[in-house]
Amino acid sequence: MDKSICPGFEQAMGLLSQRWTGLIIYQLLSGPQRFCNIETAIGISGKVLSDRLKDLENEGIVKRVIYPETPVRIEYSLTDKGLAFKPIFSEIEKWSQHWLKA
Repeated sequence: MDKSICPGFEQAMGLLSQRWTGLIIYQLLSGPQRFCNIETAIGISGKVLSDRLKDLENEGIVKRVIYPETPVRIEYSLTDKGLAFKPIFSEIEKWSQHWLKA
């Protein structure tokens, strides 16, 4: 029996295991948000958040929309690929409520 890990699964776990990435995706599951809202909600530094959002945008998980207003408004949201995480994160949330102490 082959016990090797599927390369796709390994790649997905590598992505999700990057510090803050899972929490950013989870935060964006509630809808589009501005940078400062994500930063405050998670308690992440602006530099790290910027880096992670760029990574997630390059992966096609997050999209960045710039509104030509004064001042300029930028919102981040999940793409369809990002929204596909919803059932996974829902199951992790259920598991954590059952098995982990707050």
